[in-house]
Amino acid sequence: MPKDPNDYKNCILEIRAGTGGDEAAIFAGDLWRMYQRFCERKGFKMTVVDVTEGTAGGYKEVITTIEGEGAYGIFKYESGVHRVQRVPETEQQGRVHTSAASVVVLPEAEEVAVTINPADLEYQTARSSGAGGQNVNKVETKVQLTHKPSGIVITCQVERSQHANRERALAMLRTKLYEIAVEKKNAETGASRKSQVRSGDRSEKIRTYNYPQSRVTDHRIGYTQHNLPAILNGEIDNFIEQLKIAETAEKMVIGNQ
Repeated sequence: MPKDPNDYKNCILEIRAGTGGDEAAIFAGDLWRMYQRFCERKGFKMTVVDVTEGTAGGYKEVITTIEGEGAYGIFKYESGVHRVQRVPETEQQGRVHTSAASVVVLPEAEEVAVTINPADLEYQTARSSGAGGQNVNKVETKVQLTHKPSGIVITCQVERSQHANRERALAMLRTKLYEIAVEKKNAETGASRKSQVRSGDRSEKIRTYNYPQSRVTDHRIGYTQHNLPAILNGEIDNFIEQLKIAETAEKMVIGNQ
């Protein structure tokens, strides 16, 4: 089957806490560590661009870039709502709660793919927060970039210089505008059939992590594994492989219609 040309690109991975309050933020942190360990095993470079910590641990939001050959082709299957079922540390009566976090994966856009008018951009700077040595708090290196026509706001504070943060924020904006353009084109041509494996619907529940039964189930393909600790330690290879097989089979059916 012909491959998606985006499959070979680097990608941006965004994780956000959903329903469930503090427990959702803790779960978002668990997902981030899962992807970190997966990247370490696969030799991908993961760089945090922006992070908002939760009040009781974990993260309300984490935005990272992932660099490596075929990064998007692997991580694209992770887009959607991830759900966790477990007893929170704050729960006194031992009841299982359900919380959720959303994951968004975007292919990195090239400069030629998107044209941005500099007049449409507004930059604001501030001092970065968090670890990074004395330089971080003395110099205004944090950059907030607003694209006025779309209203998209990008914050970047990972780099040591304001210039480097501006460049990284601009690259992320380019990616988001590219995604909007592709979605618009697909809607106009009607060419994008909704895939059961990868519909792109960010509100869709795709996977449940059940702690009491050490069970992880991918709802798109009905695939289950009973080794939750290993999966949260980054061993998600089997899920990605099964999703690839399912998507290929789906494309073959559509191609034969």
